[in-house]
Order: sequence, then structure tokens, then C-alpha cells
Amino acid sequence: MKDLRITIIQTKLHWHEPESNLNLFGALLGQIKKGSTDLILLPEMFTTGFTMDAAMFAEGMNGRSVSWMKNAAKQKNAIVCGSVIIKEKNKFFNRLIWMRPDGTYETYDKRHLFRMAGEHKTYTPGVKKLIVDCKGWKVCPLVCYDLRFPVWARKTEKENYDLLIYVANWPVKRNHAWKVLLMARAIENQSFVAGLNRIGKDGNGYLYTGDSAVIDPMGAKISNTASSKPAIETVVLDAKLLTAWRKQMQTPLDADDFVIKK
Repeated sequence: MKDLRITIIQTKLHWHEPESNLNLFGALLGQIKKGSTDLILLPEMFTTGFTMDAAMFAEGMNGRSVSWMKNAAKQKNAIVCGSVIIKEKNKFFNRLIWMRPDGTYETYDKRHLFRMAGEHKTYTPGVKKLIVDCKGWKVCPLVCYDLRFPVWARKTEKENYDLLIYVANWPVKRNHAWKVLLMARAIENQSFVAGLNRIGKDGNGYLYTGDSAVIDPMGAKISNTASSKPAIETVVLDAKLLTAWRKQMQTPLDADDFVIKK
């Protein structure tokens, strides 16, 4: 396993303006040199902002947003990852798309829906975790509110990974929890964690300061993206550091067994 390069894009979003957001991210990706990174992270619902108006903005898997991600991944020769609103079989999903440069993709439907905003009344929860390969790294991508549920993210022998990802619209009023829980997930799972969050104000008046971060397996922040500032940052994940730390601290040998009822 070699070092992995991941790029986080922290930015404002245009509220309920999918085309404007696709143009925005197209311009931002234009600043990333082809082949300079392995994985590019976009926020949760990056085409609309975190909205409950699913019927107005939902697309199919052959829609504009997924097609855009396919082209972006090909142009940058990197995996592009972010969530969009998808309608399937008359149900709405907050769906993360893991788009590869060759046009193949995987999906993860957000499992934990933020009931304080009524997300559980609009969207259908996912039932299956996604663990995918990226240059020899096992990656588990999750979405926003999933961060508060450590059992769902827990690395096990059967569901093993090296990098845990959260793409989010996580408001500033709860940013202390965001920062602490990202570190906690890294420490308890002995894995790198990347949390990508938006900035700016949404159409409901909620303010976001980003605080996007990449955390190493010991819980230390290794990225430099500043709070409330737009940024494109590429961080190199050290494969040797990960292997050495897991060899030194073999805490999984003492972990408790559990079963998730899906």
C-alpha cells in the first residue's frame, strides 16, 4: 500500500441552484492539476445545499449531477466523491456517489437521517455500508449525521478500512462536536479520517464554518484548511505511519463483538 493523496474542497454553496453549483465546482476542479490527487471530496448535497425539497431537485442515476461527476472524475483522473439527491422507485435518497475515472461507480445511501430537520420524513435511510478500494486503500465513505453514531462506523475484521470519510453540511452551532467526533472516530478505529464540510449560509439561515479536516490514526489534525475560508487542499496520507501505529497499538484484539440490526 502506497501513500494516498486526497483533496478536500471547502466552499460556499448556491442554495437550490444545481447548475450554479456544478459550474462552481467545475471552476474549482479546474484549479486541480490532472493526476495530482487520487480522491476529491465534495460536500453533502453539493448541488443544492442540505434541503428537504427533494421532489423539486431529485434526479435519477442517469441525471445531470451523476453525469457531471463522471466527466469530472475522468478529466482529473481521480475518484470524485460527494452526495446528491436521488429519486429511485418513488423514494428519495441522500446518496453518496463514489465515481471512478473510468465511469464506474458505487453508492452509499445516508443511514442516519437528521430528524431535527425532518430528513427522516423526506428521505429513505440506507441499510448497507460501503467499503471501496482506492489505490490499495480500503475506504469507508459516510455522510454528515452518520458521524454521531460510532457503532455504524466501527472498523471490524469483516468491515475493515484504512480511511473513513464524512461529507457534510454541519452548521457552526455544533462545530465543537464535529471537531471532537472526527478525532474520536480516527482514534477508536486506528484509521485516517477526512471530514469535508461546507461554509457560508444556506437558505434556511444556518451558518457553516467548514472546519474541514484530515485526521491521522492517533487523532492529530494533519490538514491546514482554515475555518470559514474557501480552500482546496491536498493532503498525503502516510501508509507506513498507519501500518506502524496499528502494529504498535493492537487494540482491536480486545474489541467487543456486536451485531448491527439493519
